[in-house]
Amino acid sequence: MQEVQIMIAILLVLLLVLILFGAGFAVKILWWIALAVLVLWLLGFLMRGTTSSGGRGRWYRW
Repeated sequence: MQEVQIMIAILLVLLLVLILFGAGFAVKILWWIALAVLVLWLLGFLMRGTTSSGGRGRWYRW
């Protein structure tokens, strides 16, 4: 019975390690995605075209 409890404890620790590793990887990927979206937004903001009335146009639809 003691061996079963030790095995369950080891499996729970390994499961916790896998969950924390996965969460850390996901957070790192989300930071890179956020950075790419920020760069695209800044490029769109700086390179927006002019409107037919001669003024500066909006580069977004909303």
